Amino acid sequence: MKAYLSKTIYFLIIIIALLGYINSPTALILGFIFTIIFNNPFKIYSHKAIHYFLKISVVGLGFGMFIKETLQTSKEGLSLTIFSIILTVSLGLILTRVFKINLKLGHLITSGTAICGGSAIAAISPVIKAKSKTISVALGIVFLLNSIALFVFPAIGHWLNLTQEQFGLWCAIAIHDTSSVVGAALGYGEEALRVATTVKLSRTLWIIPLSIFSMFLFKTKGEKIKIPYFIVLFIAAIIINSYHILPEPITQSIVTISKRFLIVTLFLVGSTISIKDLKLTGTKPIFLALSLWIFISIFSLIYIL
Repeated sequence: MKAYLSKTIYFLIIIIALLGYINSPTALILGFIFTIIFNNPFKIYSHKAIHYFLKISVVGLGFGMFIKETLQTSKEGLSLTIFSIILTVSLGLILTRVFKINLKLGHLITSGTAICGGSAIAAISPVIKAKSKTISVALGIVFLLNSIALFVFPAIGHWLNLTQEQFGLWCAIAIHDTSSVVGAALGYGEEALRVATTVKLSRTLWIIPLSIFSMFLFKTKGEKIKIPYFIVLFIAAIIINSYHILPEPITQSIVTISKRFLIVTLFLVGSTISIKDLKLTGTKPIFLALSLWIFISIFSLIYIL
């Protein structure tokens, strides 16, 4: 009976989110509360769904953007992206040794913080031949900090009177995962959302050089480097919108549906956060992730201001 009830409530929340009655932070909290009360009945499928839903959402958001503004935004965020990645990876390598953390776990946490959370961890883990438990711990910590960021960043943004452009850029650099970046920017404004999505996706391409660096660092050979191909579809969506290939009502509908899909994704993210898994990680990996996150948040904010 409980299993039937949990599945019913699970799908009911997804339907409500798709209808647009839930915002990003609420979706995340509902997911987290749901998994505490019921345990996620679809945990294995949830991880796969997050992977696909996020990509579909991001590609859909491309139908609300234009080439000229996108290129300008990418150009403006380029120097900050380069500096923040180099500094975060360097600091991560040092702190991993200082805290005496497993080198592969430390590198995955560093990669997730430096580039794009779960996507970077998923791409780097086969390159360094990380064990599944190590991957789970890194993902758990990054998802936990993402959840906090979704609430903290908009509050700080309003408190500091950041413009939409400034907030979008800060989100893209300082929040790990694309889902939380877009989720935080979604409630801040349309311009913040556009800037955050564009800069975050251009940042995601840095998975490729980081994968090559990781291969040399851990002396692994013959592993395939994962290239984030969905970015090509995102660019294609921007081109379609820029040249008005599809009528405006259709592109607007795609963007609306994509935003709702993103809120469903955040509910799924919340439903996969496990307190049990986080307790097993110990304090050192969490302290490493927290140190890197505070560093990148303060550094990028000072740079932007």
